[in-house]
Amino acid sequence: MDLGLKGKTALVLGGSKGLGRGVAEALSGEGVAVAILARGKEAIDQTVAAITGRGERAIGFSADLADWSTVETAANRAREELGPIDILLNNSGGPPPSRVIGVAPELWESQFRAMVLVFFRLTELMLPDMRKRRWGRILNVASESVIQPIPQIAISNTLRAAVVGWAKTLAGEVARDGITVNTLLPGAFETDRVMQVQRATSASQGLALEEVMQRVARGIPVGRMGQPAEFGATAAFLASPLAGYITGSTIRLDGGSIRSI
Repeated sequence: MDLGLKGKTALVLGGSKGLGRGVAEALSGEGVAVAILARGKEAIDQTVAAITGRGERAIGFSADLADWSTVETAANRAREELGPIDILLNNSGGPPPSRVIGVAPELWESQFRAMVLVFFRLTELMLPDMRKRRWGRILNVASESVIQPIPQIAISNTLRAAVVGWAKTLAGEVARDGITVNTLLPGAFETDRVMQVQRATSASQGLALEEVMQRVARGIPVGRMGQPAEFGATAAFLASPLAGYITGSTIRLDGGSIRSI
């Protein structure tokens, strides 16, 4: 199915691994020129090589999401090479596992900068071009935990929810400019981050990691974890002209694991 994205440009945060890479590959497969921003240069280079090796266009830049100056520099370089950005994927890694009690104020502040504030600032940077062309797509990656909080990831539960409130408000402010804003709520996908959480659960509960993984799969109605390519396919659709009437929404990608309606 042609999503009508050929010739568009995208900036993908955290696009070198996991869900971000799934989105970068899905968009590039639809003819989108993709700029990847992530921390690790080796993973960036590997992802860019995989995409360009298929004859698709991708570039990559290293940036620390907690350091705005590096993000701003990388984003401006991406615009210089690709032109105005049509699609922005706001995506960040997760914080260290923790309970909500006893988190140091300095950790709250640093994670807010890396998980929330960078989304606000980067979106503000990209919006003028989108408004000028009267077309744009802003996608944010949060978590199913904003609906159903998950033990041991209290910082994530808290800060991802802030992104959802911001995105819903923003959607109403830019809808008349032809810009949609939606937030994806992934459940358990086979990524490094999910494995980190499962290892923390294994350690805290004194269970073998394999047992924890099997228990997670049993708790998902479809009986398995998701694949990053499945996440990427949903994001590509939401980024397309076909999804122009969807905005201000939170989209669950959880295999049915959230129990509420």
